[in-house]
Amino acid sequence: MLVTPSSDTVVLNVKPVSSAANEPILDQTAGDRPLVSVIIPAFNEGAMLPSTLSRVCGYMGTLEARYRWEIVVVNDGSSDRTAEVAEAFAKNRQEIRIVHHHRNRGLGQALRTGFQSSLGRYVVVLDCDLSYAPEHVGRLLDQIQRSQATIVVASPYADGGLVSHVPWLRRVMSRWANRFLASFARCNLSTLTGMVRVYDGPFIRAVSLRARGQEISPEIIYKGMLLRAQIEEIPGHLDWRLQHEAGSGRRSSMKMLPHVLSTILSGFIFSPFMFFLVPGLLLSALAIYCDVWMVLHFFDAYQKFAGESWFMTRSSLAVAQAYQAFPHTFIIGGLSSMLSIQLIGLGLLSMQGKRYFEEMFHLVSSMYRHTRDVEEG
Repeated sequence: MLVTPSSDTVVLNVKPVSSAANEPILDQTAGDRPLVSVIIPAFNEGAMLPSTLSRVCGYMGTLEARYRWEIVVVNDGSSDRTAEVAEAFAKNRQEIRIVHHHRNRGLGQALRTGFQSSLGRYVVVLDCDLSYAPEHVGRLLDQIQRSQATIVVASPYADGGLVSHVPWLRRVMSRWANRFLASFARCNLSTLTGMVRVYDGPFIRAVSLRARGQEISPEIIYKGMLLRAQIEEIPGHLDWRLQHEAGSGRRSSMKMLPHVLSTILSGFIFSPFMFFLVPGLLLSALAIYCDVWMVLHFFDAYQKFAGESWFMTRSSLAVAQAYQAFPHTFIIGGLSSMLSIQLIGLGLLSMQGKRYFEEMFHLVSSMYRHTRDVEEG
């Protein structure tokens, strides 16, 4: 279940991460200082990357009394000077490792590569534009150690959170997208799409992930819930000031249309039953409305054939006249009835399929963890 990057598409520039000058780390915890891996995915970030790495390195240096640390930069097939800039910055810094994709493979694959390249007891993900300041790292680590959680999310929509310099349309869409996902996931998280998080290292390296784009963040939450992981959030500050300072030439990593589509897809993964049930119930209501009028039209026409003694003949004539006078009522009522039954049936099948998947995923993950523990033991 480990996701290992393909050798033909990923080049690893692996340098030993050391706690001494030239001593490679073999254990994830030296004494009481756990190793923290900070993953920074980068696509065409050559202009911003040096300042980002400088800030992150500076802040991580303030945590050295409590943590050892490494930074894993994933260059996701950038077409600018990101690769050269990253390599130059990391040249004389043992704490920084660079991972290169030959071509752009998307945010999801970049994070998967970063997870599998990390060594830390804790794994933190940051945006390259530092829309969440590096100071979030310390707060995330404090929370995951204090609560022994598996995942801790930095949320600007939690109580105490803050959003700054984000265009109002993007802010509104993001907030409602997360409310939409939270309602389908039936969880108390206010942010499921946020990328800035801290993970339990062994957990995130072991979990099987498939998403290649922005939907990887909700996928991790979904699979964490399946595995009974403890997921918490802390208030965060989402600030796009640095993006605005970088100028219009820098494109946002979160495009509007792909983000909407990935949100809908993630909602379907969380609760496919609702995607069929809601339209099925709406069509059922339309069908009932039409059916009531069909019955009223039938009885109205039925009264006009009082001279017919046989019930079936009278009923057939009444139906024919009612249909001739109001064909749209019969057509819409019949079609909506059939479609509503089909959608509700598909919803039941999808709910059953989701339960089978959840049981299988949980079973296989448990077997994998047991096998890994036996091999490592």
